[in-house]
Amino acid sequence: MPSVPPSPLAVKRPPAADRVYDHIKRSVLERRYEGGTLLTEGELAEAVGVSRTPVREALLKLEVEGLIKLYPKKGALVLAVSAQEIADVVETRLLVEEHSVRKAVPAPASLIARLEELLTLQRTQAEAGDFADAASTDRCFHAEIVRSGGNAILSRLYDQLRDRQLRMGVAVMHSHPDRIAKTLTEHKEILDALRSGDTEAAVAVVRRHVGWFSNLARGEVR
Repeated sequence: MPSVPPSPLAVKRPPAADRVYDHIKRSVLERRYEGGTLLTEGELAEAVGVSRTPVREALLKLEVEGLIKLYPKKGALVLAVSAQEIADVVETRLLVEEHSVRKAVPAPASLIARLEELLTLQRTQAEAGDFADAASTDRCFHAEIVRSGGNAILSRLYDQLRDRQLRMGVAVMHSHPDRIAKTLTEHKEILDALRSGDTEAAVAVVRRHVGWFSNLARGEVR
């Protein structure tokens, strides 16, 4: 007897609070909700198609993550990326990524193959103008190198920077679309250095690649 496909009604949807959380977070990271935007519970409830209760739950979670600031009876303010936050992210990235790229040499074939795959994907996304997806793939490229070191604690620390880096990355791609070409070139240089086993060359590119974001903190990039 042929199996009967499940009814569309039987497919379980994520909890309402999770749907609101995902909607707001993605909108903030993709800059549909810019820093300084005031969001109201009513507007968010209508946008996602839920009641206000799950909206409040999602907003509390996002405030803990540092993406918004709640103001009772007014709404939630989307926090702009500060110069200090950028400087802190760059400093942490340099500490983690320079250490990780040293540990990645000699690079296993599986890491090289994965980085090649991500570089190809990011190039395709950039050519299509999908800056949010390209920024996400950018994060995956670097995270793969960090994870290759086998230090789970360091990987978790790096993952905690993900959302902050995505906001910075999308902002740069929108305001400086020429930067994506430079990013792709530097990713290829990192990949080539890892493939050839040249540790110092890989470290030098990472230092130049990540250090460039210090321009953001100095106000040279908006």
